[in-house]
Amino acid sequence: MLLHLSTWAEVEAYLESSRGIIIPIGSTEQHGPTGLIGTDAIAAGAIAQSVGEAANALVGPTINVGMALHHTSFPGSISLRPQTLILVIRDHITSLAKAGFEKYFFINGHGGNIATMKAAFSETYAHLSDLNLPSSDRIQCQIGNWFMCGSVYKLAKELYGNQEGSHATPSEIALTQYLYPEAIKQAPLSEEVASGYKIYSATDFRRRFPDGRMGSNPALATPEHGQQFHELAVKELTNNYLEFLNSD
Repeated sequence: MLLHLSTWAEVEAYLESSRGIIIPIGSTEQHGPTGLIGTDAIAAGAIAQSVGEAANALVGPTINVGMALHHTSFPGSISLRPQTLILVIRDHITSLAKAGFEKYFFINGHGGNIATMKAAFSETYAHLSDLNLPSSDRIQCQIGNWFMCGSVYKLAKELYGNQEGSHATPSEIALTQYLYPEAIKQAPLSEEVASGYKIYSATDFRRRFPDGRMGSNPALATPEHGQQFHELAVKELTNNYLEFLNSD
């Protein structure tokens, strides 16, 4: 059940049986010469929709722009500042909390969002407490990073070994190839790919990682691999959501 394809009456009826909601969150950033700029949002949205179907859960609209300041020296990348993303997440939750939602399961597609999301949750708990909402003490938020699922990580290592890397990875490229086969990109990739550097400014990032990849070889990706990653992530995150929904 997708929130943006529902009516308010349908959401009100849903709340009679469940107080949980799944919110996909990703990023709009470069993913190397062959990766779609929308990779992180595309992956989070598709997996969240499938988890929602499997768990009979309501799925909110994808937060498409995340915290990706270090990618903004590459054309097309868009980022929110951490303080802006904190407010975006806080306002999403506050609006939904007023309607009666209590359990917020964020399916995340971008590692750069994690620290800001955790800060946003703390800010939100304090904000809702100040509002004196009846349910403020029952609001809980959890992150499910699809790319960190144990089953996904294991398969990526089996398929790609150390060529999985940490950005513009074959696993995430494969997932978008499965979801959008008509948008598969081809481009020459150098055998030498930068890895191991710490992340600082956007300018420094592009200097150290000139084609946007971080130790990865996305040429290994296939749509068939992407289907496997999708199925594994959906299964694991469905279990995680249901455990979270039924926990105290």
